[in-house]
Amino acid sequence: MRSVLSVRQLTKIYPGNPPYTAVDGISFDLQEGTILGFLGPNGSGKTTTIQMLLGTLSLSSGSIFYFGRDFQKEKSEILNQVSFASTYLSLPYILSVAENLDVIGYLYGLSREESRKRYRPLLERFGIAKYEKSKVAVLSAGQVTRLMMVKAFFIDPKVVLLDEPTASLDPDISQDICDFLLEQKNSRGISILFTSHKMEEVSTVCDRVIFLDRGKIVADDLPQNLAKKSAYFRLRLVVVEHLEKAIAIAQERNYLHKVDNRLVDLELDEKEIPHYLHALSRSDVLYSSIHIQEPSLEDYFLKIARKCREIP
Repeated sequence: MRSVLSVRQLTKIYPGNPPYTAVDGISFDLQEGTILGFLGPNGSGKTTTIQMLLGTLSLSSGSIFYFGRDFQKEKSEILNQVSFASTYLSLPYILSVAENLDVIGYLYGLSREESRKRYRPLLERFGIAKYEKSKVAVLSAGQVTRLMMVKAFFIDPKVVLLDEPTASLDPDISQDICDFLLEQKNSRGISILFTSHKMEEVSTVCDRVIFLDRGKIVADDLPQNLAKKSAYFRLRLVVVEHLEKAIAIAQERNYLHKVDNRLVDLELDEKEIPHYLHALSRSDVLYSSIHIQEPSLEDYFLKIARKCREIP
């Protein structure tokens, strides 16, 4: 697949004593018609990178290419094909929904008639068409987030940068937005850079995931591959007889995570699960309600977050 966005050795250093490196020589590609998860703990450099990709923040060094064209040399032309949305931003509250979208359309070279032809179906899609003539101030937080999706997609972009578009939203609204993103990718071939702290939805919508830590890329892989790198499976079982033996065997092998009444919770490698269960059988330990949970992308995220909190 063709790369629609190529970033090479992108760096942002803020002056100070000492200087602070927010983004430290990162390189990556966003492929055409894919959704790339751009993840990391707070302070890892995600938002700074997006600001440089939008041209709202100057870069210290490195290069950004959209569609094979140098962003620094052709910024205005390129931004006609790039859009952005964030849960943390809104449109001017004093203007109506239609007035805001008309202005956005004008900035992208669309007439009022063309803008309304494009955004009205999306307002219907998100269930906010009845607010077209209402001021943005009357919308709820969830409705504003859906309006921001309309704003980002009605101008027919090739690349969309989304900064936590589902943060603080109810699960049903978050699911609707994720469904919409997949629709846009599959039906229109739009390429999306997607940041989120909700690992379950990242696993669902993203074709690939990049993790940042202290401004550096520490992982770049498929979501399912990164989940496996968190190493441990979770084994939970209810011990009916000989609880003390079950605990002793787990402690001996350094598997034990916690015990709650008769619920024994272990963390161990997948290959060690049959060995532990066999050891229980040999020791006449009776158990029920066994549950094996595979490692998730959230496990990997927490692993990265814990490392980020450590003193370098």
